[in-house]
Amino acid sequence: MTASPGHAVLMSGSRNLGNEHWRGSSPETYRVFIAISLPEHVKDDIERAQEQLSSALPGKCVRWARREQFHLTLKFLGNVELRRLEALMASIQGACTGFGVLQLRAGQIGFFPNARHPRVVWTRVRDGRDWLPALQRAVETAAAEFTGEAPQPQFTGHVTLGRCRMITRLQADMLSTLAKVMEDRVFGEWTADRLEIIRSQLSPGGSRYTTLASLPLAPPSSSGKRPQ
Repeated sequence: MTASPGHAVLMSGSRNLGNEHWRGSSPETYRVFIAISLPEHVKDDIERAQEQLSSALPGKCVRWARREQFHLTLKFLGNVELRRLEALMASIQGACTGFGVLQLRAGQIGFFPNARHPRVVWTRVRDGRDWLPALQRAVETAAAEFTGEAPQPQFTGHVTLGRCRMITRLQADMLSTLAKVMEDRVFGEWTADRLEIIRSQLSPGGSRYTTLASLPLAPPSSSGKRPQ
């Protein structure tokens, strides 16, 4: 579906989000998160980096993310009642007002919590004006009444490349060495002009994602100042 500039788009198949019937005594819920999508050329370069990292590691010590799982996540909400999704969309759209488009760059390899004891392998995402952290805070605030998930104590813009399983100290050192080699690596730049509300469905083969709504980042006021 093509979005009109400045207007939120409820994606095909999601038109009746607020009119679903309750099943039994509990409302139906969707497991959702709010994210910025990546263009294909950035995904291409991230996949190549994954291949370099995985080829240097024996066995299955890292569960690598699939291409369709590459997102810049701003907020994971967990289960949200289906009847509240349109209200969530309106709240997030309000949070987007005043930011305008973001010029984003993905590059370098990092680890959570750290390189010595890696649990998550990721690539950093930054924007040229450093507005991304403020946008994430606005989204966090707008989503608060729709989720029981705690606010992030500190936001680091990133795309997850993989999650470590039973990784040895030697393997962690190998990952750290490769990360240093890629220290100046840039995986691509792009213009982000909207956020997406995405449904995540868990399955034995991995999570499946469906975009429920596409929300434009409204331009800033005439003052050009970033929202606080």
